[in-house]
Amino acid sequence: MLGITGSIAAYKAATIVRLLIKAGAEVKVIMTDAAVGFISPLTLSTLSKHEVLYQIADNNSWANHVMLGRWADIMLIAPLSCNTLSKMATGNCDNLLLAVYLSATCPVVVAPAMDEDMWHHPSTKKNIQTITTYGNKIISVNNGELASGLFGEGRMAEPEEIIEWLNDFFFKKESLNGKSVLITAGPTHEAIDPVRFIGNASSGKMGIALAEEIKSRGAEVHLVLGPSSEKVPSDIQLTRVVSAKEMFDICLNSFEKVDWAIMSAAVADYRPVEKASQKIKKKEQSLTIELVKNEDILKQLGAQKRAGQCLVGFALETNDEKENALKKLEAKNADLIVLNSLNDAGAGFGYDSNKITIFDKKGGEKSFETKSKKEVAIDIVNTIIAYSNE
Repeated sequence: MLGITGSIAAYKAATIVRLLIKAGAEVKVIMTDAAVGFISPLTLSTLSKHEVLYQIADNNSWANHVMLGRWADIMLIAPLSCNTLSKMATGNCDNLLLAVYLSATCPVVVAPAMDEDMWHHPSTKKNIQTITTYGNKIISVNNGELASGLFGEGRMAEPEEIIEWLNDFFFKKESLNGKSVLITAGPTHEAIDPVRFIGNASSGKMGIALAEEIKSRGAEVHLVLGPSSEKVPSDIQLTRVVSAKEMFDICLNSFEKVDWAIMSAAVADYRPVEKASQKIKKKEQSLTIELVKNEDILKQLGAQKRAGQCLVGFALETNDEKENALKKLEAKNADLIVLNSLNDAGAGFGYDSNKITIFDKKGGEKSFETKSKKEVAIDIVNTIIAYSNE
């Protein structure tokens, strides 16, 4: 089911339909009234070999939105305008496309298209986040020339990219069958006393997104998660830990049995030499706590790595980012290092987005634009697969 809304990018819908038909899909098209002004229903009905619908009813018939919402294996809205996005977020139902969307029992994926300022407006970001909480999928916008004549983010993904996304959605699920993957995520908390700790602001979102993506491709996933309030799907094997030592022990016991190990956790580098048995009272003007280095999980796994295993580390840097990431790649005997910098907007702890560059031990380097962490997870997994298949 292809939904088309009022955007200049609607002209690309003809190519989307043509490519879907060529790939063997059956396609029905629904348009908003605004979309009709950008591309002819006659063109789309000719390509799809189905009547194009854009009204809930006319004088002779009624479009059964409930049955249309149950007909498709997937509903694709491309382009998705800012206006329709807002209506999807609020549950507005003032046209046939929205009635079908609200009736859809299949997955829904959208390809937004709008000018850069609209794309970056806080209300747009909020609406995108809202519809993803409903389970809808987002195909990332491109950076390029816009209808306004400006260059920037907001350009709809090209039809070929959309078809590739759909192919991945339906057929990637078995690509990692038989693989076993160990993932670490979240912070660690190193106790000072019964109520205080040394830690960091990592949420675990990136590691959980990786676990979900890899599980969706058929692999067995063991997620070792530090203190985090994020939800983890029930079909992922989960071990919760608090300290770096606990995470170290679990990883060493599990590493021999896995094909991949992805160390995305923000492990504390140091822990107090001694943990006070009682809460430390505020007495003196200053307090000195002696710290000792924690075990280096990534380095230890790198030393034990066998032929055929793939070890992935993460590097969060604030300066000399590339140089530090490459040093870590070599020193830890990892296969790939995922770099993100606190100097990049939307990257780092707590965000739902991330901006990464991936380096591999063969000299490869791949940089990606700022994306949601779910989309970043796809990029990371695809890069690992490509590296492993070389």
